[in-house]
Amino acid sequence: MASAAPPILPVSSAGGGGAATASAPAISVPALRLFLSRLSDSARRSLAHRRPWSELLDRTAFARPDSLSDAASRLRKNLAYFRVNYLALLAAALALSLLSHPFSLLLLLALLAAWAFLYLFRPADASPLVLFRRPFSDREVLAGLVLITLLVVFLTSVGSLIVSALTVGAAIVCVHGAFRLPEDLFLDEQDPGGPAGGLLSFLGGAPASSGPAVLV
Repeated sequence: MASAAPPILPVSSAGGGGAATASAPAISVPALRLFLSRLSDSARRSLAHRRPWSELLDRTAFARPDSLSDAASRLRKNLAYFRVNYLALLAAALALSLLSHPFSLLLLLALLAAWAFLYLFRPADASPLVLFRRPFSDREVLAGLVLITLLVVFLTSVGSLIVSALTVGAAIVCVHGAFRLPEDLFLDEQDPGGPAGGLLSFLGGAPASSGPAVLV
């Protein structure tokens, strides 16, 4: 006589919800792709207005200004003409300064990653942030990120490094703009926003999340 089959024990599916929650995407991929696409398009449109570097560094076009008002007039015209080149110089000064201080660069990257993963590109339907068995609301996460940002900027070398790099870059731009003769420049009519406005236009279209949500 064949032995009876053992009874099938019921299996609880309580852990299914937790697994689904854990497998939820940590970041909104479509929103991130849209942001990066807009950033790339804005950078390409802005770089299309870049003036030739040989024109920027033409040694025959440099002369000492006659007065402070003459220097200010030159600077104003050169800023309108070499706007994208000057922004590239500022970005290069900031990049060189950060690359020469790896610890500050890592802190800044970690801060940007925290903003991206915990707030900017979080899926709208993701679970709330839970840390040490305590859920945090959207306002609490935002306040925490702002507080961490202030601590990183003002209590570490990141803030002073950024300010010093931008100061050096701005000084180079001002000296060049004051000594570069603008008479041979063909100042075309540009939009009020100009190339700089196009470079930052991606910020206005950045996808906004309804609130940070992540399970830690």
